[in-house]
Amino acid sequence: MKRILCFCLFFLSAQAFSQLPDFTELVEEASPAVVNISTTQKVQSRFGGQMDLPQGMPDIFRHFFGVPQVPRNNPRGNSQERASLGSGFIVSNDGYILTNNHVIDGADQIFVRLNDRRELEAKLIGHDPSSDLALLKVEAKNLPTVEIGNSEKLKVGEWVVAIGSPFGFDYSVTAGIVSAKGRSLPNENYVPFIQTDVAINPGNSGGPLFNLDGQVVGINSQIYTRSGGFMGLSFAIPMNVAMEVVDQLKETGSVTRGWLGVAIQEVDKNLAESFGLKKAAGALVSQVVQNGPAAAAGVQYGDIITEFNGKEVVLSSDLPHLVGRVRPGSKANITVIRNGKKKRLSVEIGELPQDDDMLASNRPQPSKQVNRLGIEVVGLSAEQKKQWDTDGVMVKAVSQGAGANAGLINGDVITMIYSEIIRDMSDFERVVKQLPSGRLVPMRIVRRGAPMFISLRVND
Repeated sequence: MKRILCFCLFFLSAQAFSQLPDFTELVEEASPAVVNISTTQKVQSRFGGQMDLPQGMPDIFRHFFGVPQVPRNNPRGNSQERASLGSGFIVSNDGYILTNNHVIDGADQIFVRLNDRRELEAKLIGHDPSSDLALLKVEAKNLPTVEIGNSEKLKVGEWVVAIGSPFGFDYSVTAGIVSAKGRSLPNENYVPFIQTDVAINPGNSGGPLFNLDGQVVGINSQIYTRSGGFMGLSFAIPMNVAMEVVDQLKETGSVTRGWLGVAIQEVDKNLAESFGLKKAAGALVSQVVQNGPAAAAGVQYGDIITEFNGKEVVLSSDLPHLVGRVRPGSKANITVIRNGKKKRLSVEIGELPQDDDMLASNRPQPSKQVNRLGIEVVGLSAEQKKQWDTDGVMVKAVSQGAGANAGLINGDVITMIYSEIIRDMSDFERVVKQLPSGRLVPMRIVRRGAPMFISLRVND
């Protein structure tokens, strides 16, 4: 009986092992198109003298500790060259190479080492800090290239493989699965990252992420770490996004992005209830830029954008990804929920401006007590209305009550309650008197220049 059981366990283990993917052929075919990238940057020595590691320490440890290598024939040490190591891959046989912007940022010279050990100096064609991509060009012909895949067809749980140069160790191969798609990271508004558990470390940046068909579906870009090394959270730029950037960099050397001209926020459970939605989804418009594309199309603050060009907007972070990929001047269709009803609008997408103007702050005017919400509010002066480009009333004091429970603080400007525009004190008093008791309703405020919605419940 024991022999039969052992045999069964061995058979099941062998069967499971046989179902694991074999990456050898993929790596053999794809590796020639992967390159190592190093850069040099001339910097003034902090100490005005030569910097060296202790005698006898191997040069490879310079990569681990980030210590710059200074030529010993520079006795004064007035300047030094600092090397940066990263990865990249060849996207066309005439020498175009794709990598991360942060790999080459600030470089005076860029060098590419090919699989056949040739080292060529590369020219920077263009870079895009917003997507962390850079396009290089080397003077060579008939180079091996990667096959570009469709990152939108990538599925969570699918096997993927990375090839790169972590810590300077060329052509290191790691494998894992896709953990999630469409991830938004802080300060990264225009890239819906692919999250994987593939081991990625410093030096892998800019390297390719392959599917099992040997197609590049992403560019390894970032890791989440507390130690400086791999912790199971790696992020790659989807190849569909990257190739759109590549086309623009080839054409003009820079990238333009679509712009809708709205400020948005997440729809939480309370806001969804206050707006009468069945589920918390969509991008809630908290501000519409005057004379912007959305304003011209008839978008209003309080609208909840649920679709953009036929694609569902589940999280507010989905919208910048979709809008940014549309060429300025193109038409787009959006679906909004306004006062509980669906409305479809057509908008001509604008070009994302370089700078956003922030609304200024000012001091409130004489106040008036409003006991039902437990807050004290003041009307806005003509100067404040002009400066902030809004009507409304300002919160001067907050005591216990509905306003405090909703999160109101001093200085908030109330511009809308329960789909009613608040222009002045009379509007505010009228709307507050009519508010239903015990029901969540939306309130739009402007806080330190940033518009947002909060949910308010009056319990009389």
